[in-house]
Parts: sequence; C-alpha cells; structure tokens
Amino acid sequence: MKFIYNDQILKARRKELRKSGTDSERLFWKYLRNKQFYKIKFLRQYSVGPYIVDFYCPVARLAIELDGEQHAEDDQKIYDHERTNYLRDKDIKVIRFWNNDVIKNIEAVLEKIKNKIQIKE
Repeated sequence: MKFIYNDQILKARRKELRKSGTDSERLFWKYLRNKQFYKIKFLRQYSVGPYIVDFYCPVARLAIELDGEQHAEDDQKIYDHERTNYLRDKDIKVIRFWNNDVIKNIEAVLEKIKNKIQIKE
C-alpha cells in the first residue's frame, strides 16, 4: 500500500510552501503552532495522497484551507471540489476560509474551528 500521509515525493514542495506562505497563513499559524489552540497539535503544509493541505489537525482529522482570490475561478473551484472529495473519502473533514477573513476577523475563524472540532471549555 502506498504511503499517503506526508509522502517523501512531496517533501520539497511542502517545504517550499511553508517558506513562501501568505500573510494570512503566517498569521493563522501564530495561533495554531506549538499546541497553542486548546493544546491541540496542528501541522502546516501536510500532504494527504497527492494533495497538500494548508493546515492539518490529526486528532480531529481536520484539514484547514486558506483561500485567496484564485479559488473563486471556475477551474480552481473544480480542483478544490475534487480535492475535498478525496480528503472526505479518507475520512478527513475540510473547512475553508478566505484569506481576508483570517486577516480581518481571526477570532471568528478560530471560533468556527473550535466548533468544528467540538471543543468544550
């Protein structure tokens, strides 16, 4: 069986994506790294099969995608839909946010993630 999580073939691309992250990805990561978000581990630029997700929470099996304007284009919507279906087939939930939402209202974004993971305080 082929190894589908963090395949070595995609290692260089994952590293490149981490280095060239968007402003929203860098801001978002400040809230998630080192188990700062309810002591839950998140990974950045994690691959599942042929796809690299922006952020991944293994315990919740949750992929988080931060989308820029290009994700509003038809061909990108089709790609995103195929990717989401692939991840769901692997029992991974997907939640998407616009970059602008992360920058302008990080608290609301984090609240939605908290609710998706079903964290009880």
